[in-house]
Amino acid sequence: MAPRAHGVTQRFRLQTGGIVDRSRPLQFEFDGNGYEGYAGDTLASALLANGVHLV
Repeated sequence: MAPRAHGVTQRFRLQTGGIVDRSRPLQFEFDGNGYEGYAGDTLASALLANGVHLV
């Protein structure tokens, strides 16, 4: 079963700060699974925010 994107309720994501543009959400695929992140985010940070800890 593929993990589902968590959207703005990503429990591992800080709510403020950094250079991530939280007004511009985006969707991406990694290893065949769909996730959500934000413009300006790194892939590693977006994956961690979605609960992916092992790549």
